[in-house]
Amino acid sequence: MRSVRKGLSSAEASEPGETGAASEAGVAEVGSLLTPSSLPGGRSVPSGQPVLGSLGCTAAALLPVAAWLVRVCASGEPPAARARAAAAVGPARPHLACLAVALGAAVVLGVTATPAVTVISDPTGVDHHRRVPWAAAGGAGLLATLGCALLGTAVGALTTWPLLRSPGRAVPAMPLAALLALVLTGSPAHAALTGLITGSRTGTVPVPLLPLTGAVLLTAGALAVACALTSHRSP
Repeated sequence: MRSVRKGLSSAEASEPGETGAASEAGVAEVGSLLTPSSLPGGRSVPSGQPVLGSLGCTAAALLPVAAWLVRVCASGEPPAARARAAAAVGPARPHLACLAVALGAAVVLGVTATPAVTVISDPTGVDHHRRVPWAAAGGAGLLATLGCALLGTAVGALTTWPLLRSPGRAVPAMPLAALLALVLTGSPAHAALTGLITGSRTGTVPVPLLPLTGAVLLTAGALAVACALTSHRSP
């Protein structure tokens, strides 16, 4: 998690004219935490830890990564190219395509990281005595990871253009919104992560279908709002 914060802070410190390059550098750094090659030796999810807790860490780390991917995709296109696309098919569809690309990239990261974390983790609870089924734990972790990818996309959509056009406002707002999505009671991400942590303590595997459903609905609403505003605000 310290590496995640380091990646985000390095991008926040960039000047407005360097947002695109800093964004790509930040995503490359924080995204590397979720690749199979870095997971076994990474400090964020060390091997041999209880599987449900490790999967919770992975899902939590993906949420700000997904939010930053949205910013990279939404702000990386030159205004002239965006204007041409908007003239051809309307402003909402190109913006929705950018958001869909960011969501797809986040889902790929999550789907890649979840099996890797499951394999390198200890299939037990926090006491290392209660056995936890590997397959069931991996499925629960995958659902939580997908929910966090969705919510991260929603956070990114609500903290970048067209809602927040100034990098001075958007960049600080994004990690703050991501943090609130993880810790606020009632948040689907908080509910999914709490289920994994509780399951690790009790040795039972949760099925976070309700948090995933909530994440789908919230993300759909956030994307609808963002796309609706593209026709009213210039980049």
